[in-house]
Amino acid sequence: MEENTFKKGLIDGLPIGIGYFSVAFAFGIFALRCGLKGWQAVAISATNLTSAGQIAAVPIIAVQGSLVELASTQLVINMRYFLMSVVLSQKLKPETTVLDKLIIAWCNTDEIFAVCTGKDYRLDKRYCFGILIPPYLGWTLGTLAGVLAGDVLPAIITDSLSIAIYGMLIAVFVPAGENDRNMLMCIAISVALSLCFFYLPYLRELPGGFTIIICAVAASVFMAVKAPVGGDG
Repeated sequence: MEENTFKKGLIDGLPIGIGYFSVAFAFGIFALRCGLKGWQAVAISATNLTSAGQIAAVPIIAVQGSLVELASTQLVINMRYFLMSVVLSQKLKPETTVLDKLIIAWCNTDEIFAVCTGKDYRLDKRYCFGILIPPYLGWTLGTLAGVLAGDVLPAIITDSLSIAIYGMLIAVFVPAGENDRNMLMCIAISVALSLCFFYLPYLRELPGGFTIIICAVAASVFMAVKAPVGGDG
């Protein structure tokens, strides 16, 4: 099938890779501003493909947080990938090996998942490997470009770009919140809890990684009880 080839995968993955390059560029500068070395930032992006997870991890690494804090934060933030990879595995042809599935799951992202599960036929591993390459290269090379640019761009520009990554994440959630009051409430609860942990005595002493975990889990559990998916809320 022409739609199920390595070349078709590359074509479908190219727009994703281009988008990832710009986000990774900001991540590279962000990592430098947090105190990481350039090669460390590139190594993180070369072995991971998770913008939110990496953004949460860098400050923890920069302040030499504990491995438990780092691992727990990544587990909460990236837990969705477990479910997404299980669903995606059901779209693959039966002859796909376990090793192939592990490689595909390692590079699975929200955008790749959306494109792959949108197909109305079983996916060949060649297509999956093709669609993974542009996003992976875009993310890794974008980080490298950000690191290199961070060494030569004026401080006023790098300071601005170092917070651009947060703006990109906000841009993902705000439109969803405008159209879904439950999503908006979940965001508001997370923000309120985060402010408490930032300003209130004792609470602000808690490491940032555990703060992320508590805010995310508390807001999610509250909304799961108040407005479960498929419920009347």
